[in-house]
Amino acid sequence: QVQLVESGGGLVQTGGSLRLSCVASGRTFSSRPMGWFRQAPGKGREFVAALNWNGGRTAYADSVKGRFTISRDNAKNTVYLQMNSLKPEDTAVYYCAVDWTTTNVVHTTPEEYLYWGQGTQVTVSS
Repeated sequence: QVQLVESGGGLVQTGGSLRLSCVASGRTFSSRPMGWFRQAPGKGREFVAALNWNGGRTAYADSVKGRFTISRDNAKNTVYLQMNSLKPEDTAVYYCAVDWTTTNVVHTTPEEYLYWGQGTQVTVSS
């Protein structure tokens, strides 16, 4: 059974930092791109960041460039999202996902992602 489990969310003040982790199990994810998306109340799911199978290619939403960093440790089947200089508009449920359509292309839309975690809440207070 495929499972993605996110952790690391929480409540933080504006300007603070959090590091999200997503551990994958059930299949070999080390050859697949992975991504982070988020969804705020009343809004659709929004792309945040993604990377290819070895981390050599990355993509970021304009709203998080320079503040967030995505990385992965294939030996641990884990993808990370380091979030710095957090803003209230970053408040959302954050989801990790695995793209099963490719190995090297970094997609920024959720349709290409097959497996999803349950999400972790990030709340940034002003």
